[in-house]
Amino acid sequence: MTPEQKEELLSLLENWEKLIASNKLATFYPDTGPTRRDFYPRHLQFFAAGANHRERLFCAANRIGKSSAGAYELTVHMTGLYPEWWKGKRFERPISAWAADDSSKTTRDVIQEKLLGRPGQFGQGMIPKDCLLRWTPRAGTPDAVETIYVRHVNGGVSQITLKSYEAGQESFQGAELDAIWLDEEPPMSIYAEALMRTMTTDGIVMMSLTPLRGLSDVVLQFLPGGRVDNGAIAASKFVVMATWDDCPHLSAEAKRELWDATPQFQRDARSKGIPQLGSGAIYPVPESDVIESPFAIPAHWPRGFGLDTDHGAGFTAAVWAALDSETRTLHVYDCYKRSRAELAVHIAAVKSRGEWVPGVGDAATLIVTPHDAQQIISLYRQAGLSISLPDKAVEAGIEKMWELLSAGRLKVFSSCQQWFEEFRLYRRDDKGRIVKQNDHLMDATRYLVMSGVWRMRTKPEPKPYQPPPHVGVWS
Repeated sequence: MTPEQKEELLSLLENWEKLIASNKLATFYPDTGPTRRDFYPRHLQFFAAGANHRERLFCAANRIGKSSAGAYELTVHMTGLYPEWWKGKRFERPISAWAADDSSKTTRDVIQEKLLGRPGQFGQGMIPKDCLLRWTPRAGTPDAVETIYVRHVNGGVSQITLKSYEAGQESFQGAELDAIWLDEEPPMSIYAEALMRTMTTDGIVMMSLTPLRGLSDVVLQFLPGGRVDNGAIAASKFVVMATWDDCPHLSAEAKRELWDATPQFQRDARSKGIPQLGSGAIYPVPESDVIESPFAIPAHWPRGFGLDTDHGAGFTAAVWAALDSETRTLHVYDCYKRSRAELAVHIAAVKSRGEWVPGVGDAATLIVTPHDAQQIISLYRQAGLSISLPDKAVEAGIEKMWELLSAGRLKVFSSCQQWFEEFRLYRRDDKGRIVKQNDHLMDATRYLVMSGVWRMRTKPEPKPYQPPPHVGVWS
């Protein structure tokens, strides 16, 4: 290559770098390359849900790009530059929006930098430079911006105001908005105001956070077993949870360094986006210490199940476990949970896991007289199942489960997602009482631990076939 050709190539590369720097939006979620969009299914799931859900939560681990996802979506709404693959909410006009973080400083250092770029380099953030019209400074915080004006593809102007939670609920009152992005968790009063600001415009509220504050009022709005009855989430709400494993840009070495640098009680929140339970947790054990990959249960391990029915809440739940007698470890390998179904449906589900497996089951919510529980259990027995009433001692059962969990002697297959959904939320209130909500699998496990283990057995050997007398004997 001649010196002239080298100089021309260098100039082209420099111009390309300047172009990329001034249009960062175009570099996100491309068709090909190491950061192509099919590598980020959780991000795409979050975007797409905006078409049908007014409230969305990206509840995720640190360093997985959730703030970048929030900045990306807000930018395409402000500019109207929706990519061809976009399936989420669309605005066909300029919008008015807010974006907020904990303090003026974090709003400047995170949200503002994501949208505009670093101070002195505005136009190198998510908002393309040729769409960035002007901005106004924020008083009291050096290099901070208050309002950004963005050109929309139809020729109009979108406006976004940057806010902070520390300014209080009053600063979030009195406006009608199309979109609000809350990066990291707001107080409940501010979240409620955000909903009010978007109510009359058919607007959206989206949050991106790592749940370090645990099962707060805001997080519980989006999780099964939260505010909404029967463990359901309101139709307007949608949550995506993402872990380090959902993002390819984090290498194994980087994840290992982050893990080692994270306090143990924060590891599930920071690596998986699982709310940190703190002092209210009934079983303050990291999920990573409980979960295990599924494997074939050895035939010589005895098995059993625990059953909990609650027709008041409409749920029947069961867990199946096998005991490794050598290590004295209980392995929960399957679970079942269903609401508002006939008893025959539940019986069929239990039988499908092995009619020979013995169990213990509670029907206390159906009891009118002490005899009624036996009648319910008898229906399971008449169907061919071996089942007895359990030891229902609550605190003693919790203490026994805690002993097993803390010793690493109670493991649960990763395929039991419903079990982990309850485990994450199983807690006491501020008065020390167990929150009796979305806890059916926890109760079923407790029954099994307390009294079902003693009933466990291995699968009976099939009896060899013996023909009736004279069959096949011709004289």
